[in-house]
Amino acid sequence: MFKLENVTYKDVLDIPELSISAGAITCIIGKSGSGKTTLVKLLNGLISPTEGTIYVENEDIKEMSMVQLRRRVSMLQQSPSIYEGTLRENLQIGRFFSELEPASDDEILDVLEVVNLDKDLDQDASKLSGGEKQRLTLARMLLLPADVLILDEPTASLDEESAHTIMSRVLQHCIDENKSVIMITHADEIVKSFAEHLIELKDGKVSRDERVEPTWTQK
Repeated sequence: MFKLENVTYKDVLDIPELSISAGAITCIIGKSGSGKTTLVKLLNGLISPTEGTIYVENEDIKEMSMVQLRRRVSMLQQSPSIYEGTLRENLQIGRFFSELEPASDDEILDVLEVVNLDKDLDQDASKLSGGEKQRLTLARMLLLPADVLILDEPTASLDEESAHTIMSRVLQHCIDENKSVIMITHADEIVKSFAEHLIELKDGKVSRDERVEPTWTQK
């Protein structure tokens, strides 16, 4: 899916080689400042490497248009982006930015069920709690047809029990829809439960890159 060759970004990252395969749940771990968010921003084209090449399914990311890339690789950033308006409008905005037709209310209700958010679609999105806003932005991503979802601390606003429940449902949905997931997390329980490929960064370099066995059992 992704292949990095001699990739550097300023003095933040230095990755001679790294591959991330399709179909796995990949967790990226490491201390704050180790380069995790920089790495996923490179994969999503939000920033460009200082040197080196990043391939998406053997295609140089520099040769892809941003619309083309974002349709294939969608990213949820750490701070939930909530826009003025209703839940429905917030859920549709990702499809608008991706130049896609609006989702039906049935499709919207399906993804809200996945993230366990039972709210009126006409409710003001700004009135949601922090955890509800995070689940809303997860649902927004699930409405996109991207092959790859990149999640930066997707459970940061959730308690441990809710985090495990929501991620179980979200990841099962992604598996059912043949989507690959790359996730940054500081939560050890999330890593132990769900990671199939573990990448650890230390001072901008890959210090660990291995396949692991999750405790979670897919349905």
